Amino acid sequence: MKKLTDEELMLDVSQGNLDAMAYIFERYNKRLYNFYFQMIRDKDVCEDMTQTVFYKVMRYRTSYKGGQFVSWIFKIARNVFSDHYQKSKKTSNAEDIELIACKKADSKIERNDDIAHLHNALNILNKEEKELIVLNRFQGIKYDKIADIVGSTEGAVKVKVHRIIKKLKTVYLETI
Repeated sequence: MKKLTDEELMLDVSQGNLDAMAYIFERYNKRLYNFYFQMIRDKDVCEDMTQTVFYKVMRYRTSYKGGQFVSWIFKIARNVFSDHYQKSKKTSNAEDIELIACKKADSKIERNDDIAHLHNALNILNKEEKELIVLNRFQGIKYDKIADIVGSTEGAVKVKVHRIIKKLKTVYLETI
């Protein structure tokens, strides 16, 4: 079973072979956690959101009809993040989730100024920009799959990522 593609495993899961879900979990648990951690830098929240993604994969397994599995699971992950972001905005009137992430990033990474500086620059980006950079540069997801995830075209995603990197360089160099 380890030799099966993600798509074949998910088709098995969607047809009732729940044992195949263990392999999907092995392949995507760390990737999803790291995606969330790059976005908000709160270990407990990242674990909760990762768990929620796998819960939703199981719950909506019959809706998977083929196609790129990585795009499908990251669409779910993106929706989970968006739901969390909206709830956090409503519950924390004084503090924005990005400010909380920035504070936590600074306190945890003080020993390495370069990394802390990069994370501060990332926190200046808006939610959509940061998401594209994390998906492409940290998760290594290709432009065509990101386009699938965000509902755009591959060319548009390339242009956006290029512009965001340019913006990041400017912010990073200005604040050194």
